[in-house]
Amino acid sequence: MIRDTSAQDKPIAPVRRRRAKRFAAIGLAVVALGAAGGALVANWHAGTPVVDAGRVRIAEASRGTLVRDASVNGRVVAAVSPTLYAPAASTVNLKVNAGDTVKKGDVLAVLESPDLADAFKREQSSFQELQAEVARQQILADKARLAARRDADQAEIDRISAERQLQRIEHAGIEGVVAKNDYEKARDAVKSAQIRSRHAAAAADLETEDVGLQLKTRREQLQRQKLALDLAHRRVEELTIRAPSDGFIGSVAVSQRAVVPANAPLMTLVDLSRLEVELEIPEMYAADLGLGMKAEIVAGDVKATGTLSALAPEVVKNLVLARVRFDGRQPQALRQNQRVQARLLIDERKDVLMLPRGPFVDTEGGKFAYVVDGSVAQRRPIQLGAASVSAVEIASGLKPGDRVVVSGTDAFDHAPRVKINE
Repeated sequence: MIRDTSAQDKPIAPVRRRRAKRFAAIGLAVVALGAAGGALVANWHAGTPVVDAGRVRIAEASRGTLVRDASVNGRVVAAVSPTLYAPAASTVNLKVNAGDTVKKGDVLAVLESPDLADAFKREQSSFQELQAEVARQQILADKARLAARRDADQAEIDRISAERQLQRIEHAGIEGVVAKNDYEKARDAVKSAQIRSRHAAAAADLETEDVGLQLKTRREQLQRQKLALDLAHRRVEELTIRAPSDGFIGSVAVSQRAVVPANAPLMTLVDLSRLEVELEIPEMYAADLGLGMKAEIVAGDVKATGTLSALAPEVVKNLVLARVRFDGRQPQALRQNQRVQARLLIDERKDVLMLPRGPFVDTEGGKFAYVVDGSVAQRRPIQLGAASVSAVEIASGLKPGDRVVVSGTDAFDHAPRVKINE
């Protein structure tokens, strides 16, 4: 007898129950993935710095004209502020005090120098002596000329007399009255007289030239002595110190009746009618400085413009000194040594990408910036160009419209991303 297969049969669950189990497994997998994703998101937020939006300042990169400038300090100084010196070792008699207002030509001090006074008297005496010597030489010259001319005239008279004597002898010889020897003597006398006349005339001319040269020499000596006398007189006159211009006495370096050496400073005179501004420019701008640059000067309520007129050739304590001359009329409210603020206009660049200048330049060294996209700021490498007091040029790394954190980013701790809570 053949058995059936009932012993091998197994019960099978309905199809609806199998589908339910499959959906349940898929659901469990989705829940597991969600939980894993949530954990990842939680971990990402846990490692990203979060900064309050009120603590950051955001600016948009844009194109425009960048005026490169520098904000520096300075002080008002007098363009004309001479220091007066003692021309020789002397005793000082002051006629003014510090702060006194003086006019050009006023006596500021009188110096006493016995050496210069004695030297002036000696030169004056020598000049008077030479004056008398020149006058005496003039008289001697006139006498020598007269004597030479007298001798020449006498020789000429002798010549004429000899010629007349010869004529009388010739006339007498024709009639046979005078002997032949007398006739020859008369002819010799004429020739001798002619020779003496010529020599006397030449000697008179030479004597005239000689005495003329001697007189000229004495006059040249007198002229040299006149120059020496003028020099001594000028040095004595310089002992009276006078104001070279209008102004006021800035400072007095000596006391009354002080004995000072030659070239010792006595006092300074300040001319307030011509003021300039002396700027203290940091060394970092030294290579960009040039005469003719424009500057804006601010001293309290006073505002003015000027032009860079002078530059110091050296750097002292990391500063370069420069002088600014005011354009147009000088402001009236300025005072000597008054402190001022100045904005020096170094360069102007048009159509450049720029950002407002902020602490981010120093925090990131100008090499990185945080660009804001939504509520996340991403750290991006950039390259800066020229910088001014209020703006910086972006050479690369950004494009127009990018929103950048320009405030300090110390709290970001150089993180690649930072979340900004509104």
